[in-house]
Amino acid sequence: MFRKGSSTAPPGYFRWEAAGLAWLADAPGGALVAEVVGAGPDHLDLRRLSFVNPDPAMAEAFGVGLAHTHDAGAPAFGAPPEGWHGDGFLGPVSELLPLHLRPVASWGEFYAGQRLLPALAMGVDRGVYHRSDIALFEAIARRVAAGEFDDGSPPARLHGDLWSGNVLWTAAGGVLIDPAAHGGHRETDLAMLALFGCPHWDFVIGGYLTAHRLDAQWPHRVALHQLHPLMVHAVLFGGDYPHRAVELAKRYR
Repeated sequence: MFRKGSSTAPPGYFRWEAAGLAWLADAPGGALVAEVVGAGPDHLDLRRLSFVNPDPAMAEAFGVGLAHTHDAGAPAFGAPPEGWHGDGFLGPVSELLPLHLRPVASWGEFYAGQRLLPALAMGVDRGVYHRSDIALFEAIARRVAAGEFDDGSPPARLHGDLWSGNVLWTAAGGVLIDPAAHGGHRETDLAMLALFGCPHWDFVIGGYLTAHRLDAQWPHRVALHQLHPLMVHAVLFGGDYPHRAVELAKRYR
């Protein structure tokens, strides 16, 4: 058994993570998910995993499973995982940020109002952006909210924080851990995997596309989906992340 614990985690944090893991695990044919053994106010107990180095076949199978996880769907964009009510959490346990979860009908309304603008507000509070940067982000958020980038896809069942460190490779395949699960756009998970690097990425996306064909314009939206995680990293870690977020945003001026 592996225990993830913190005496300073906000109330409900480990129940939130457990609910997300259970929701993801419930997807028929979906990616493997860390098994919850138990949860308490200050800890989450998981079945211990043994790590291996992934190979292309494992990566391809993970891509197929991830597509099926997304296909399991969600009630709405911004919907929380089953068994959880209200907002969730995002980031390291030592510095968790609020994750807004308010179900809405369109991805644009969700992504602008519950991801881009809250991340921008936190960045402004911490002084990481210039005034011209703020205007750029606000202009993009208006276009997103208006539906300019919506493609008609239904809400997908997302991991929600899918950088490569949240995929643990075992002999059975890639296993999802540490989710910020919610209803969103499937391209968000894929864009985050690509942003921070993923072993055998070409095989992951190849497997994904055999299980679910993406809209032909999806490559042009990848950077837009990557904008929120970069803005979150700008808030949490500073460094070069504010500049990277601004440069990414300039692609959509």
